[in-house]
Amino acid sequence: MSTYQGLEILLSREQIAARIQEMGAQISKDLVGEKLVMIGVLKGAAPFLSDLARAVTVDATFDFVAVKSYAKGSKTSSGAVKLIKDLDEPIEGQNVLIVEDILDTGLTLTYLRKVFLQHHPKTLRIAALLDKPSRRIEKIEADYVGFSIPNLFVIGFGMDFAERYRNLPDICLMPPDVP
Repeated sequence: MSTYQGLEILLSREQIAARIQEMGAQISKDLVGEKLVMIGVLKGAAPFLSDLARAVTVDATFDFVAVKSYAKGSKTSSGAVKLIKDLDEPIEGQNVLIVEDILDTGLTLTYLRKVFLQHHPKTLRIAALLDKPSRRIEKIEADYVGFSIPNLFVIGFGMDFAERYRNLPDICLMPPDVP
């Protein structure tokens, strides 16, 4: 692994870009001739959604939701998921793709899947840039996964620690000595 601004890089921007292109091609193949609503989970998924939206070739729109499951400055989930920003547009009868930065415990995506299914979408799929299967509490899998990673705390490419590091272009390991 190399370093960026003194941080150890787990996945480089080039690796991320190449994998997102592959994911976009697969999503486009799976939905050829269909329309798609991509729902980004704020704030972390914003860079991923942006790049993934440009990688799909189907007619796509986006919307955003925001949820909270981490206390500010914490490295662990509280276990309770709270919706703090709901959808702006109805999704009934639509092909919906939830776009999430990381599938970790599964609590957030299980919650969102349950909420969105109540709106009766035509299809509901999940795209996660990162998957940490070793941390799963809820039984849920993404339909499209960028990278499966071990149980490491990562930052960059939208992922943060206390709102810091989201702007890093690479996915880096969280330094153990950050206050």
